[in-house]
Amino acid sequence: MYVLGDNGSGKSSLLRLLCGLMQPELGSIYWQGEQVKHVLEVFQANLLYIGHLNGLKEDLSPIENLQVNMRLAADHAEKSDVLDALEAIGVGRCANLPVRVLSQGQKRRVALARLWLTERKLWILDEPFAALDSASIDVLVARINHHLNNDGMAIITTHQDVVISAQSTQVLRLDL
Repeated sequence: MYVLGDNGSGKSSLLRLLCGLMQPELGSIYWQGEQVKHVLEVFQANLLYIGHLNGLKEDLSPIENLQVNMRLAADHAEKSDVLDALEAIGVGRCANLPVRVLSQGQKRRVALARLWLTERKLWILDEPFAALDSASIDVLVARINHHLNNDGMAIITTHQDVVISAQSTQVLRLDL
Protein backbone atom coordinates (compact mmCIF):
# COMPACT_ATOMS: atom_id res chain seq x y z
CA MET A 1 0.00 0.00 0.00
CA TYR A 2 1.17 3.47 -0.87
CA VAL A 3 0.33 6.26 1.57
CA LEU A 4 0.46 9.54 -0.33
CA GLY A 5 -0.11 13.12 0.69
CA ASP A 6 1.44 16.53 1.07
CA ASN A 7 4.00 17.31 3.75
CA GLY A 8 2.20 17.58 7.07
CA SER A 9 -0.82 15.53 6.00
CA GLY A 10 -0.15 12.79 8.57
CA LYS A 11 1.64 10.07 6.58
CA SER A 12 4.46 9.56 9.08
CA SER A 13 2.06 9.84 12.00
CA LEU A 14 -0.10 7.10 10.49
CA LEU A 15 2.93 4.83 10.12
CA ARG A 16 3.98 5.51 13.71
CA LEU A 17 0.45 4.59 14.83
CA LEU A 18 0.58 1.36 12.84
CA CYS A 19 3.94 0.46 14.42
CA GLY A 20 2.80 1.19 17.94
CA LEU A 21 5.11 4.16 18.40
CA MET A 22 2.00 6.29 19.01
CA GLN A 23 -1.39 5.29 20.39
CA PRO A 24 -4.62 6.13 18.57
CA GLU A 25 -7.02 8.46 20.34
CA LEU A 26 -9.92 6.53 18.82
CA GLY A 27 -10.26 3.15 17.16
CA SER A 28 -8.01 0.11 17.09
CA ILE A 29 -5.32 -1.39 14.93
CA TYR A 30 -5.67 -5.05 13.97
CA TRP A 31 -3.26 -7.80 12.96
CA GLN A 32 -4.70 -11.01 11.53
CA GLY A 33 -8.16 -10.22 12.92
CA GLU A 34 -6.97 -9.42 16.46
CA GLN A 35 -6.35 -6.07 18.08
CA VAL A 36 -2.60 -5.46 18.05
CA LYS A 37 -2.61 -4.68 21.76
CA HIS A 38 -3.77 -8.28 22.38
CA VAL A 39 -1.20 -9.91 20.07
CA LEU A 40 1.64 -7.41 20.42
CA GLU A 41 4.46 -9.97 20.52
CA VAL A 42 3.21 -11.73 17.39
CA PHE A 43 2.68 -8.42 15.61
CA GLN A 44 6.13 -7.09 16.49
CA ALA A 45 7.74 -10.37 15.42
CA ASN A 46 6.22 -9.79 11.96
CA LEU A 47 7.04 -6.06 11.68
CA LEU A 48 9.98 -4.20 10.22
CA TYR A 49 9.75 -0.41 10.45
CA ILE A 50 12.24 1.89 8.76
CA GLY A 51 11.41 5.51 9.48
CA HIS A 52 12.31 8.57 7.47
CA LEU A 53 15.34 9.01 9.73
CA ASN A 54 18.00 6.39 9.15
CA GLY A 55 18.52 5.44 12.78
CA LEU A 56 22.26 4.96 12.38
CA LYS A 57 25.02 5.65 14.88
CA GLU A 58 27.47 8.01 13.16
CA ASP A 59 30.60 6.60 14.83
CA LEU A 60 29.82 2.98 13.94
CA SER A 61 30.45 1.38 10.56
CA PRO A 62 27.56 0.13 8.41
CA ILE A 63 28.43 -3.43 9.47
CA GLU A 64 28.37 -2.51 13.16
CA ASN A 65 25.13 -0.54 12.79
CA LEU A 66 23.36 -3.44 11.11
CA GLN A 67 24.71 -6.00 13.58
CA VAL A 68 23.50 -3.90 16.53
CA ASN A 69 20.15 -3.35 14.86
CA MET A 70 19.70 -7.04 14.20
CA ARG A 71 20.51 -7.89 17.83
CA LEU A 72 18.07 -5.28 19.12
CA ALA A 73 15.37 -6.72 16.87
CA ALA A 74 16.17 -10.25 18.15
CA ASP A 75 17.15 -11.26 14.62
CA HIS A 76 20.28 -13.13 13.68
CA ALA A 77 22.64 -12.39 10.81
CA GLU A 78 26.19 -13.50 10.21
CA LYS A 79 28.74 -10.87 9.21
CA SER A 80 28.77 -12.38 5.73
CA ASP A 81 24.98 -11.85 5.51
CA VAL A 82 25.42 -8.22 6.50
CA LEU A 83 28.14 -7.76 3.88
CA ASP A 84 25.92 -9.39 1.25
CA ALA A 85 23.06 -7.02 2.15
CA LEU A 86 25.34 -3.99 1.87
CA GLU A 87 26.60 -5.23 -1.50
CA ALA A 88 23.03 -5.82 -2.70
CA ILE A 89 22.07 -2.20 -1.99
CA GLY A 90 25.33 -0.88 -3.44
CA VAL A 91 27.32 0.24 -0.38
CA GLY A 92 29.55 -2.78 0.19
CA ARG A 93 32.70 -0.72 -0.39
CA CYS A 94 31.68 1.50 2.55
CA ALA A 95 31.10 -1.40 4.95
CA ASN A 96 33.94 -0.54 7.34
CA LEU A 97 33.88 3.26 7.19
CA PRO A 98 32.28 5.28 9.97
CA VAL A 99 28.76 6.24 8.93
CA ARG A 100 29.53 9.93 9.54
CA VAL A 101 31.67 10.04 6.37
CA LEU A 102 28.94 8.63 4.11
CA SER A 103 26.66 10.68 1.88
CA GLN A 104 22.94 10.92 2.66
CA GLY A 105 22.20 8.41 -0.11
CA GLN A 106 24.76 5.97 1.24
CA LYS A 107 23.37 6.32 4.77
CA ARG A 108 19.86 5.66 3.48
CA ARG A 109 21.06 2.54 1.66
CA VAL A 110 22.75 1.28 4.84
CA ALA A 111 19.46 1.67 6.72
CA LEU A 112 17.57 -0.06 3.91
CA ALA A 113 20.02 -3.01 3.89
CA ARG A 114 17.86 -4.36 6.72
CA LEU A 115 15.36 -5.36 4.01
CA TRP A 116 17.85 -7.99 2.85
CA LEU A 117 18.39 -9.29 6.37
CA THR A 118 14.87 -9.79 7.64
CA GLU A 119 12.09 -12.29 7.13
CA ARG A 120 9.46 -10.05 8.71
CA LYS A 121 6.11 -10.23 6.92
CA LEU A 122 5.08 -6.56 7.23
CA TRP A 123 7.42 -3.80 6.11
CA ILE A 124 6.45 -0.26 7.05
CA LEU A 125 8.73 2.12 5.18
CA ASP A 126 8.60 5.90 5.60
CA GLU A 127 10.06 7.64 2.55
CA PRO A 128 12.41 4.77 1.64
CA PHE A 129 13.33 6.34 -1.72
CA ALA A 130 14.48 9.67 -0.24
CA ALA A 131 18.11 10.55 -1.09
CA LEU A 132 18.44 7.58 -3.47
CA ASP A 133 19.64 7.81 -7.06
CA SER A 134 17.66 6.11 -9.84
CA ALA A 135 19.82 2.96 -9.82
CA SER A 136 19.34 2.54 -6.07
CA ILE A 137 15.60 3.11 -6.45
CA ASP A 138 15.48 0.34 -9.04
CA VAL A 139 17.30 -2.06 -6.66
CA LEU A 140 14.95 -1.15 -3.81
CA VAL A 141 11.84 -1.54 -5.97
CA ALA A 142 13.06 -5.00 -7.04
CA ARG A 143 13.56 -5.95 -3.38
CA ILE A 144 10.09 -4.72 -2.41
CA ASN A 145 8.56 -6.58 -5.36
CA HIS A 146 10.38 -9.75 -4.31
CA HIS A 147 9.02 -9.37 -0.77
CA LEU A 148 5.46 -8.77 -1.99
CA ASN A 149 5.58 -11.66 -4.45
CA ASN A 150 6.58 -13.96 -1.57
CA ASP A 151 3.52 -13.25 0.60
CA GLY A 152 5.02 -10.15 2.22
CA MET A 153 3.19 -6.89 2.85
CA ALA A 154 4.45 -3.31 2.67
CA ILE A 155 3.08 0.06 3.62
CA ILE A 156 5.15 2.80 2.02
CA THR A 157 5.07 6.58 2.01
CA THR A 158 6.74 8.32 -0.91
CA HIS A 159 6.90 11.57 -2.83
CA GLN A 160 8.67 9.87 -5.74
CA ASP A 161 6.80 8.47 -8.72
CA VAL A 162 7.76 4.83 -8.14
CA VAL A 163 5.82 1.85 -9.46
CA ILE A 164 5.62 -1.31 -7.38
CA SER A 165 4.36 -4.16 -9.55
CA ALA A 166 2.55 -6.18 -6.90
CA GLN A 167 -0.81 -7.64 -7.88
CA SER A 168 -2.95 -5.78 -5.36
CA THR A 169 -1.35 -2.41 -4.73
CA GLN A 170 -3.61 0.07 -2.96
CA VAL A 171 -3.22 3.82 -2.55
CA LEU A 172 -4.34 5.83 0.47
CA ARG A 173 -4.26 9.59 -0.10
CA LEU A 174 -4.20 11.83 2.94
CA ASP A 175 -5.26 15.45 2.54
CA LEU A 176 -4.66 18.40 4.81
